[in-house]
Amino acid sequence: MRVNRAWLGLVVLMLPTLLVAMDMTALLLALPRLSADLGASNVEQLWISDGYGLMVAGLVITMGTLGDRIGRRRLLLMGGAAFAALSVVAAFAVSPLMLIVVRALLGVAGATLAPSTLALITNMFRDDRQRGRAIAIWATCQFTGGAIGPVFAGFLLQYFWWGSVFLIAVPAMAVLVLAGPFLLPEFRGDRAGRLDPASVGLSLVAVLLVVYGIKQLAVEGVGVVPAAALVVGAAVGSLFVRRQLRLETPLLDLRLFRNRPFTAVIVALVLAGVAMAGTGLLVTQYLQSVLGHSPFASAVLFAPMGLGVAVGTMTAPALARRMRHTTAIAGGLVTSALGGLSLVAVDGTGALPLVMVGTAVLALGTGPLFALGTGLVVGSVSPERAGSAASMSETGNYLGGSLGFALLGVLAAVVYRDRAHGTSDSLAGAVAASRRLPAGQGAELLHTAREAFTASLHVTGVVAAVVFAGSAVLILTMRPVIRPTPGALPEYEATRA
Repeated sequence: MRVNRAWLGLVVLMLPTLLVAMDMTALLLALPRLSADLGASNVEQLWISDGYGLMVAGLVITMGTLGDRIGRRRLLLMGGAAFAALSVVAAFAVSPLMLIVVRALLGVAGATLAPSTLALITNMFRDDRQRGRAIAIWATCQFTGGAIGPVFAGFLLQYFWWGSVFLIAVPAMAVLVLAGPFLLPEFRGDRAGRLDPASVGLSLVAVLLVVYGIKQLAVEGVGVVPAAALVVGAAVGSLFVRRQLRLETPLLDLRLFRNRPFTAVIVALVLAGVAMAGTGLLVTQYLQSVLGHSPFASAVLFAPMGLGVAVGTMTAPALARRMRHTTAIAGGLVTSALGGLSLVAVDGTGALPLVMVGTAVLALGTGPLFALGTGLVVGSVSPERAGSAASMSETGNYLGGSLGFALLGVLAAVVYRDRAHGTSDSLAGAVAASRRLPAGQGAELLHTAREAFTASLHVTGVVAAVVFAGSAVLILTMRPVIRPTPGALPEYEATRA
């Protein structure tokens, strides 16, 4: 494949990457309006917003391996066409149930896109340096889409109806479907084997139950349903692991975790997802309920976090030319830890600039992990298993984000209740209660609630810093033993780990 054609193909691959990331975040801003138009209850709103992400998380493992078997370009084009068609249906949904079902189907289509695009990049760019630059661009699109999703949605909602948020995916997917057959290579593994339906079912049930349980913990706190979902999900997950270790051609090759740098990067991706999701949850609430900005203004003010990751991923290849990949990743994670620590100083009139700078620095430091770490993951396996490796990376991101919302959300709630001294259970509850009280009492309640929430933001910043610093130590500790797996690309690991 000529280099020019490869880079043109990368441009085509950027479209689904950008759109899927935007779709994950853009709906949050449109949710109040579409809920009012469709008459959605609180439970229905939860499923409208979460159904997509749950299906992506549950099926990304299967889709990554399926692409290895039937062809990555074929799966990508099928997913893109389905995504475009379902987006049109979602835009004109007439009931909450219809939108919930369509969002879930969109998640099925979306699960085909990320692992297919990442695996195709490994086929299109065999040179280490070019592949690293291409993966950095891919990661940049992913996080840029997440950052601009709410901003772009706010612009559309100002002039159009809520369905316009879904329709933005249609032109991009049309370009993918039309140009993909000419610019993208087809690739399938000769030794990929047959897809194991039992493994598909076990992985789907395990991931769905675990992610659902974690999300419900974040919303409801400790309860019977979330706990049961986690226990059953863990049990099904253990059955899935045992089955994969027995199969000659498993759905998910868990033997890859014998490679220490591979394991370190996957764990670091999960931990980074925890820290970033938890910090993002607290910062967005701080901007709206403590500083008093509108949802759209908060989305704009929060954009530096996504853009910080984008800048970090784009500069990662330049760092990789000057130092080892693991050194660049660890250095970036230390930078992220400093960004988390800066949130401890957030308070008073100068809070907004410090919040924006702190979150931007925190996000900037994760860039080498997402760019170089993802490159190490997909580069440490044979080309036939690239889709499976890519799905591991994506699953780590989704799982880390869900854990971050739950664990750091619960921690923040505990700190809030302790600092609020029983005056309220949450900042949202305090804001609502203050409107029913006399002016003086309402103002006092709000002051106490905002101080308590600021304290929870400080604790979250410290925890994020500890998580990032621990991840940096993990990356540096697990880098010395570098033994390529059978069929791997040893020159990539030996020269760049």
